[in-house]
Amino acid sequence: MLTVETAVPETARQFTSVLRILESFDHDSSKLVPILQAVQEEYRYLPEEVMTFVATALDIPPARVYGVATFYSHFALEPKGKYVVRICDGTACHVKGSPDIADALVESLKLPKGRTTTPDMLFTLETVSCLGACGLAPAVVINDEVHGQMDAARTRALIDQIRAEEAQ
Repeated sequence: MLTVETAVPETARQFTSVLRILESFDHDSSKLVPILQAVQEEYRYLPEEVMTFVATALDIPPARVYGVATFYSHFALEPKGKYVVRICDGTACHVKGSPDIADALVESLKLPKGRTTTPDMLFTLETVSCLGACGLAPAVVINDEVHGQMDAARTRALIDQIRAEEAQ
């Protein structure tokens, strides 16, 4: 079992936070999902080398860790921005204009074609099937904050406000 004390010094420095997470879960492989959740909270995604390290530390096959990481949609294998903006495209939101909001977000965030994260790693845009906020349609969630009855102008204003706060 790898611990902060027994890891190779260079590895320990690189993975100190991961080792602490593993120790907080007693290196229990049955707690793989919450371990990966904690790792993702630390890195904002699951880097491949960290998943391999977790597998080694828990003495389980890397394929098992990767399988769990790819099975649950909550886990991300690509880096995400500091602010994850989710636009709902469920039926209620779609009918009330979520496609226009999504277009405005792509334009406002100046997302490169085919990319969902801004080059400065400040924003990631995700379109989701349902946020469970149909009564607030169209809905946008920024990190864990729900914004209801949105339109393109209000959404742009939110992005501008976040950018202004980040610039301070």
